[in-house]
Amino acid sequence: MQAMREAERLLTTMTRAEKAQILQWVVRDLGDVFPGIESNPDICGGEPCIVRTRIPVWVLVQSRRLGLSEADLLRAYPTLRAEDLANAWAYLRTHREEIEQQIRANEEA
Repeated sequence: MQAMREAERLLTTMTRAEKAQILQWVVRDLGDVFPGIESNPDICGGEPCIVRTRIPVWVLVQSRRLGLSEADLLRAYPTLRAEDLANAWAYLRTHREEIEQQIRANEEA
């Protein structure tokens, strides 16, 4: 319990950015983490997005299916990096049904 009290004390002295970094470390340590992908209920309705952006993974997947290359995507979204696309494709491999459902839902809208 001493460690928990010390962690709580330290958290009160940290900036939001530092707290976010700690949270990322904890999530990564717990496993099944996808660096560079975040799901936040306050951003895009909680759909998995590329960090630092509001670009949902499903948008990138659907764009690629429609014929855009990775170079096209990087030009279309200047805030994206090649690493972000690699993270999106890795997320797709593990969460294919979730992404497929999001694509279907957005096609119906």
